[in-house]
Amino acid sequence: MVYFSNTIQDTGDVSAYMIQTKDMMKSEKFFKDPRMPFAECRYSKSSIRQFKTHMHKAFSVGAVDLGKVLYTVGETTTELAVGSLALINPETIHSCNCIEGNERSFYMLYLDEDWCLEVQKSLWNVRVFQPVSCIRLDGQEIYDQYIKTMQVLIGNEDHLLKKEQVLVELLSQVFLLACKACDEQAPVCQNVEVLRQKLGGDLQADLTLAGLAEELAVNPYTLHRQFKRITGHTPHAYRMNCRIEQAKIYLQQGLDIAETALECGFFDQSHLHRYFKSMTTVTPQEYRVNFVQ
Repeated sequence: MVYFSNTIQDTGDVSAYMIQTKDMMKSEKFFKDPRMPFAECRYSKSSIRQFKTHMHKAFSVGAVDLGKVLYTVGETTTELAVGSLALINPETIHSCNCIEGNERSFYMLYLDEDWCLEVQKSLWNVRVFQPVSCIRLDGQEIYDQYIKTMQVLIGNEDHLLKKEQVLVELLSQVFLLACKACDEQAPVCQNVEVLRQKLGGDLQADLTLAGLAEELAVNPYTLHRQFKRITGHTPHAYRMNCRIEQAKIYLQQGLDIAETALECGFFDQSHLHRYFKSMTTVTPQEYRVNFVQ
């Protein structure tokens, strides 16, 4: 059963921000309601910014409402336009960029995996998160439902209960269309799972593949191949993505950028800046200033 929040006062406040580019007609908007910590929204208007291949800890659903994009997940690249949704499982490498420098406007919805599992439990008898089996959904009905849901989440005109309800209804429909649910998920290679936890753990530690492989009593190059085959990342790329995801949390909390860089294992502020912008298209300062509550 999916439970809705009923312990937080419904004030209607939404923590939102807009980042203006040099062209004041263009903008990046991020929205996060502290009463719904499991959801984060983004809207980019008339953007030509390019994403480096990256991942999110969250389950992500996106759509363009202007223009077209090249959407890449793993080794698969497709063209995404109005009328289709992009579906991205947690910790899946991907990118979504404009075509030949043409502007595009798009929405992104990032959802906590544990919260998504609660939605799935209301649909099936499952104990672990069920990944979607496709990278896109086509159809005007589901696309329109997504756009309307994003407008409700971003707006200040609806109560918390309605926001949660429309979000659950959308995700339920997405999972019904895109998941091949089963009672048990195939077990991930034990060594890869242990390595995943270590790479996402102490972000300040100076880890080496040889040292990690020695702990697991395996050949380091075999471990490297297994990890990339199962996760789609090299161990280093996975760890850098984990650092960026943790940096987002610190920046949302208002932590100083230089301190955030050190806490997340970056050499310095410029090191964080370079990776953060390449993976999010915004700078840590743009992200931090506008997420402080």
